[in-house]
Amino acid sequence: MIGYYVHHQGRGHLHRAACVARHLRTPVTGFSSLPRPDDWTGEWVRLPMDAGSDRPGRGAAEAADPTAGGRLHWVPRHHPGLRDRMGAVAEWIRRTGPSLFVSDVSVEVTLLARLMGVPVVAAAMRGDRFDAAHRLGYDVADALLAPWPADLPEPGWPRAWLDKTVHTGAFSRYDGRPRVRPAARSAVLPAVRPAVRSAPTGGTREVVVMLGAGGAGIDGDDLGRAQASTPGWSWTFLGGPGRSWTEDPWPLLSGADVVVTHGGQNAVAECAAARVPTVVVPQDRPHGEQRATAEALRAGRLATVRTAWPAPGEWAALLDRTAREQPADRWSRWAPGDGARRAADALDRLAAAPSRGRAA
Repeated sequence: MIGYYVHHQGRGHLHRAACVARHLRTPVTGFSSLPRPDDWTGEWVRLPMDAGSDRPGRGAAEAADPTAGGRLHWVPRHHPGLRDRMGAVAEWIRRTGPSLFVSDVSVEVTLLARLMGVPVVAAAMRGDRFDAAHRLGYDVADALLAPWPADLPEPGWPRAWLDKTVHTGAFSRYDGRPRVRPAARSAVLPAVRPAVRSAPTGGTREVVVMLGAGGAGIDGDDLGRAQASTPGWSWTFLGGPGRSWTEDPWPLLSGADVVVTHGGQNAVAECAAARVPTVVVPQDRPHGEQRATAEALRAGRLATVRTAWPAPGEWAALLDRTAREQPADRWSRWAPGDGARRAADALDRLAAAPSRGRAA
């Protein structure tokens, strides 16, 4: 049995876990504050939230120090949600005796599983992970699961981390799904676009702006000015300020001439699966995660990277250049198409021989 913790922020962790779980041969139980995905085949344990203020009536001294002196990320004193959350995971481990636990992502859950004697795999994240909490989590993990290619590594990682890292390449829920060709757009897009408030206007080429659920860092005026400055392009917005979302953006992504997105792992993986020219504008996130991803994409010449949202006068040339200079086959370096299966194979091997402590 494998336990699989899924962080509740954004959509990427959930999509990634579901992709891996579909390929697992070992039974898997998911843990998250998020609802169970429709396509999750194993058990699902809904966890209480551990955010918000501490229990009323506690003094300031007791409510302080949620990072345990900087050694952890979030362990507020006397928080009933945290206690019940960790207790649910611990009770499941005690009752089932799993052969492996996957943490995507929580240093505290990683430590909990390892303290109970269970081999643990930590989902690795790009960016500066050299704080005390991340170092502790990565050090105690039996393996690190990195959804990026080995030839575009994170700089500065110690050899001990690299030696136990499984580089799968990026993967998404759309791997292997046929692209929507331009000739078929009229048949599928009317069913998708009513969920998108800013309908495309004018132009003969399609640009899709995908900002997702994790926060955009730009406002509606930025989007409107960019659209107004490019009369040769039709713009469709997914997520972001004042815009809505569709649960299946694949027809829009794979039918676009260019996608503009942030630097989140899941968003980039979906652009890579669509093999579409992409402009990446990383947003500020903890530990510089999106900017680190953008730098790797720039180094591999896989996407057009801008460190800040372009000015209106820059958009026309930027979109033209991106559409012209990014051959679609470059994305196979980032996302080979079988990353989820590679991850599942590694987890199955670890679950079958947990004492070995390595996935290779």
